[in-house]
Amino acid sequence: MLISRKWLEQYMDISDLSMEEIADKVTRAGFEVEAMYPMSQGTNLVIGEVLTCEPHPDSDHLNCTTVNVGDAVLDIVCGAPNVAAGQKVIVARVGAQLPDGEIKAGVIRGQKSNGMICSLTELGVDKHSLSEKQINGIEVLPADAPVGNSDPLKYLGLDDVILDIGLTPNRNDCQAAFNMALEIGAILDRPVQIPEFDHVADQGTTTQLKVDSLTAKCPSFLGKVIGSITIKESPQWMKDLLRASGVHSINNVVDISNIVMLETGQPMHFYNKDAIHDQEITVADGFDEDYTALDGITYHLQPEDIVITNQGKPIGIAGIMGGDDSKIEDDTKGLIIECAQFDHVSIRNTARRLNLNTEASIRYQKGIEPLASQKALDRAVQLLIEYADAKDIEETVVYGNNGYEPKTLTCTLDQINNRLGTDFDEEEVFDVFRRLHFEPKKVNDTFVCSIPSSRTDMEGIADLSEEIIRILGYDRLPSTLPMLEMTEGKLNPKQQMIRYVRTMMTQRGLQEAITYTLISTEKKDNAILPVGEATELALPISEERHWIRTSVLPSLLDVVAYNKAHSITNVNVFELSDVENLDTYKKHLAFVLSGNLQETRWDGFSIPADFYTAKGLVEELLDHVGVAAQRIQYKENHSDVTHFHPYRSCEVWIDKEMVGYIGQIHPQYGKDTKCDDVVMAELDLDAIIDVKKSKIKFTPISKYQSVTRDVACVIERNIPVGDIVTAIQRNGRLNKENIIQNVEVFDVYQGTPMPKNLKSVAFSILFQSNKETLKDEDINELFNKILDMLEKDYGAQLRK
Repeated sequence: MLISRKWLEQYMDISDLSMEEIADKVTRAGFEVEAMYPMSQGTNLVIGEVLTCEPHPDSDHLNCTTVNVGDAVLDIVCGAPNVAAGQKVIVARVGAQLPDGEIKAGVIRGQKSNGMICSLTELGVDKHSLSEKQINGIEVLPADAPVGNSDPLKYLGLDDVILDIGLTPNRNDCQAAFNMALEIGAILDRPVQIPEFDHVADQGTTTQLKVDSLTAKCPSFLGKVIGSITIKESPQWMKDLLRASGVHSINNVVDISNIVMLETGQPMHFYNKDAIHDQEITVADGFDEDYTALDGITYHLQPEDIVITNQGKPIGIAGIMGGDDSKIEDDTKGLIIECAQFDHVSIRNTARRLNLNTEASIRYQKGIEPLASQKALDRAVQLLIEYADAKDIEETVVYGNNGYEPKTLTCTLDQINNRLGTDFDEEEVFDVFRRLHFEPKKVNDTFVCSIPSSRTDMEGIADLSEEIIRILGYDRLPSTLPMLEMTEGKLNPKQQMIRYVRTMMTQRGLQEAITYTLISTEKKDNAILPVGEATELALPISEERHWIRTSVLPSLLDVVAYNKAHSITNVNVFELSDVENLDTYKKHLAFVLSGNLQETRWDGFSIPADFYTAKGLVEELLDHVGVAAQRIQYKENHSDVTHFHPYRSCEVWIDKEMVGYIGQIHPQYGKDTKCDDVVMAELDLDAIIDVKKSKIKFTPISKYQSVTRDVACVIERNIPVGDIVTAIQRNGRLNKENIIQNVEVFDVYQGTPMPKNLKSVAFSILFQSNKETLKDEDINELFNKILDMLEKDYGAQLRK
């Protein structure tokens, strides 16, 4: 909202306040002053008359002039193309301070120059408020401009300061200068005099004008015929206020429509009466055609747009811009005035689509008070009579109703103070309601407020309380500490687990990646360990971002492929991310290994990024969670052999629940994703966190000596080695104590001269008791028992 000092001075006395003080008080009351700037700047200026103007002898574009400034005749070299003898101009004397610097006496190509003839842009006037001629040349003043006048900015009405006030969405009423003036008057506690114009438009003779609406998007329409007007120049005060609001002055009639919109916040439109056939105006929608608006541009109307029509043909885009075929011309003799209410959502959609954010459409979009159309009509008729010689005024034609119902709100002093935590007295509260023009009355202990029609934001006691503290000052609020229950700040188990996973993975040499949650159809179809059906976006931004993913690995493989394409061989990355469908979401952990996980070339150390490294990472994670090794099973992968190598992958099970996959990528899938020969895994981290944990038992380190025995046996190739390890551990009891502390596989051999259906596996078995030193005969007896079990249950033969 732009409002100037001159505009405020029309309504109240602010002679004792600077604009800085006003801006500070307005900001403290909840309206942020986003900018404050003068309309023009310059010192030591004077109105002069160009006596002579001759071409510069040493230039093809400069002119040598002599200028009478009242008390002297100055020689000035001027480069403006429009300078000429006999003009009244603005002269900056030597020593003048302009926005771009100080004016000094000098010699320009051999000619003395003691000042500068100014354009308005050189005086800091906003270019948007100037014509092309004014921007490109000096400002030529009227012929009666007084030579020697030392305040040309005041003479031109440019001695003003603008406030750019940011409005919150609930204060759409302050789009109107009248309402903003009332608001500032309340903040400053000063009487405000708004022009009296109530019921001015009630006058009029019988009319033939007919107005109608064929759409619910226009609930109210006021029309009025002004039979006779005179087109002429606007009064200076009107041109000054329009310029301060960034609006060009055109003529008195067009300017009145603009000034009324700025004053009341209600957009209105004046039609050339002779261009409206049969004096009939109808609001409608459903059009699908091209239309040329007032700016000369042709726009395409769509069925949802609200259109003003005459005899079924468009004459204006409702709430946005009128038409070129019914605009006010210099020879216009009569007017038809339109003041209407339109659906703000429809106006916003049309303005956005047509890229037409006019002053009218902006106000409709933010909302207009229900009585604004009647106020605007009254004010427009008043100004047309005074400044456009309006005659032959006809009665107002009304369609629909504005839906306004007077609103009364009540509160008590205790309610106000209890809500705000203050100790205001009755006089303070009553005075605030008076200043806000709420017409307060005291009924017993209750304040009864009649809310003005403009304050559509006022709904209850909370709003009344806000008005009290806003006007009296937020610094009146007492400083108190909130009473809150003290809580310990800590991570919950899931957050602790996620943090541990990140730490563990990075410590082991993996880097965390963050990939897009939205994926393509191809990645959706290649989900690994998916959590239900993927959710499709109603309005995807692209085909690559069409679905909400249910799996992490397909996206993570893109990271690997990108790095491999840039000759990075050791790519080891992981990602922790939510995956979801319409019903649920889970946290998944995925990682991909390739090359070496860790490597030190100096001493030849490396940890290969293979299946067993991936399995070790998973085992470390599960061990930290508290899942005992006996509960974990690695089963042959039969459920996903599209993405994983069928013979180099496994399913990870905890008790009877599968929680993920580990394995080498399937050759074909690796080719498709350009991730050949990588090992990958995806785990349901929520399932791992939620699984019932084993209790941690602490036992002392045995003080008795341990004994290691190795055994190598030949078994069928299809027998899982893990089954044999489990069987050996089950057969380690001696005197009710399991003395087998560890079984380690240290060699597997398949090949010549061994038959193709057999393999040789070597185990190292660690025996140790927590109660006594083991005897050779006890170990031998238990070892032979294990050999017999292997031969009987698995057909194992000792390797010779």
